[in-house]
Amino acid sequence: MKEITVRAMDEELNNVIAFVTEELETVDCPMKTQMQIEVAVEELFVNIAHYAYTPNIGDATIQVDINDARELTVTFIDSGMQYDPLAKPDPDVTLSVEQRKIGGLGIYMVKKSMDDMRYRYEGGKNILTIVKKV
Repeated sequence: MKEITVRAMDEELNNVIAFVTEELETVDCPMKTQMQIEVAVEELFVNIAHYAYTPNIGDATIQVDINDARELTVTFIDSGMQYDPLAKPDPDVTLSVEQRKIGGLGIYMVKKSMDDMRYRYEGGKNILTIVKKV
């Protein structure tokens, strides 16, 4: 497993995506899968950057592991306010854009594009993990 810790700021997004992409390149990940993972990483990291520490800024640790079964695991860890993004109901995508409530679409997209997504709060830390077969 490899990890990087960065300030939870939009300016660090490119570093986080590059870190994850570098690991994907070691297993010759298909481009479609890589794009799904990059979108998920962007959505989750930006959520941490915008909401975890508001109005302050804290750190985010991103851990990446690819096992022998070619499953990528990306774990996001922050010490911001406790928030379980999986507890919120999925948006009703059958409604028109005008009828839908604001928010939740990004997390919904991540849930639909990843093979697994789980959250836990432990030791004062939010720990959100996504898994994708690569």
